[in-house]
Amino acid sequence: MSQKKSWNIIRFFQTLTYFDVIPFLSKIPGVKAMILDNQSTKTPEFKPSKTGTILVAGATGGVGKRVVRELQKQNYPVRALVRSIDRAQTILGENLDQRSEQAPSLEEGVISDQRSSAGSRIQFGSTDDFYEGDITIPESLKPELMKNVTAVICCTGTRIQPVEGDTPDRQKYYQGVKFYEPEVAESTPEAVEYKGIKNLVELASNSLRDPSFQPIFDFRNANEEMKAIWGALDDVVMGGVSASGFSVNDQRGIFSGNVSTDNNGGFASVRTRNFETPLNLSGYQGIYLKVKGDGNRYKFFLRCDPKWDSIGYASSFDTKKDTWQDIYLPFSEFKPVFRAKVVNEAPPVKENEIYSLQLMLSKFEYNQELNPYFQPGTFHLDIETIEAYGGEKTPQFIMISSAGVTRPGRNDLDLSQEPPAVQMNDQLGGILTWKLAGENSIRDSGLPYTIIRPCALTEETTPENLYLEQGDTLKGQVSRETISQLCLEILKAPEAVNKTFEVSKTSGNRLENWTQQLSSLQPDC
Repeated sequence: MSQKKSWNIIRFFQTLTYFDVIPFLSKIPGVKAMILDNQSTKTPEFKPSKTGTILVAGATGGVGKRVVRELQKQNYPVRALVRSIDRAQTILGENLDQRSEQAPSLEEGVISDQRSSAGSRIQFGSTDDFYEGDITIPESLKPELMKNVTAVICCTGTRIQPVEGDTPDRQKYYQGVKFYEPEVAESTPEAVEYKGIKNLVELASNSLRDPSFQPIFDFRNANEEMKAIWGALDDVVMGGVSASGFSVNDQRGIFSGNVSTDNNGGFASVRTRNFETPLNLSGYQGIYLKVKGDGNRYKFFLRCDPKWDSIGYASSFDTKKDTWQDIYLPFSEFKPVFRAKVVNEAPPVKENEIYSLQLMLSKFEYNQELNPYFQPGTFHLDIETIEAYGGEKTPQFIMISSAGVTRPGRNDLDLSQEPPAVQMNDQLGGILTWKLAGENSIRDSGLPYTIIRPCALTEETTPENLYLEQGDTLKGQVSRETISQLCLEILKAPEAVNKTFEVSKTSGNRLENWTQQLSSLQPDC
């Protein structure tokens, strides 16, 4: 028989206050802060992880630096692969939004003569970092480069400059005001466009995980909002004395505490505050957890109602002591539960309207059945990531190539009417031919990919309409700004998988309506 212990009314009010169960307290100056005793009094503006880290290769080039900026604007964790961290810091840095417009314009690709075979990293933001390496030197691309990476945007390219040199800001060549006789500035197209791409693709294909997963909480890339949104919800709300907490340390979330059956209690849990915008996980099959437990059986809850005391949808999972496990919880197997009792007449999980998540260790399973592995006392559960699984695949390797890669030597074209890059392919070391070889290494990799072939790139900053085409006959111009925005759209576009297309600006199609065009394009054979 459990022993009667003193009930902690302060913890009771702290729990109700933390989850805003007593909303009028929030309107009384200082009262909520006093009750919570230095805990956060404001619901954090938490937004679930869009994905894992996005690796941008060629991150200091004309397109690459814009891709990094756009990723940061949309709260993606970013890793910038550069040949020189010192050089990259002057172009990107912590205040990228301001610096990128003031820094000298640099050609796409790796931009410094400084090379590193060691592979080093440096932070440039709360979730962002530089990695020093060279795609043409495979030993500089260490496995840690791909840690937590879920997609690669490759903006590398051979550096080209006018034979006669350029002005300090390179504007005369970069803007394409007139034709200047070009030359390869460093390395070779074979090394950069083919061998370098192949090196990066091989590393990615050995490291990237299935893109059909959608991170919700990736504790490997935790921020303050992610930590603050979880709070304890223990049996103190029913008179019990169990106590738990949630913390983030060593790239993992930690649910731990002491569960007690005293005072007829027997559960400890942590729950998120309601998300500002409910999660929409429609199109996915269920919830994936990467955990290391202690041998206990735990429950995972989804709540599809913003009310405090509403039906929760629960699924139990067993852990092995001190062993990392992949846990898959299909939505179809979640049980509608109200205070540990199954509500048979309740509707199934609303995958498109999930307001909160909860982890629990309980003496009970469902309908008064006992948890067969339950033992009162201390417990500890490490969580590396919480994700939705089973969604449509999206591109994991996005390559910025070039229109015209198949045109040199084609008998059906009048080369005199083609852009200079096509006419001068041989003079520039077969740059387009090697770009095509690099594309083929991506197609052969087995990765879900998208290859974008922009027409002549410009420095325009005004919004542009897009026209997409296949067959490699398209001519025209498109801005680097627009291409960077397109890359981010393609990251989340299943209809872009395994497709290659040319793109130019046009007066007919808005950027936001390009998906219909993309859907009509054919996947590569």
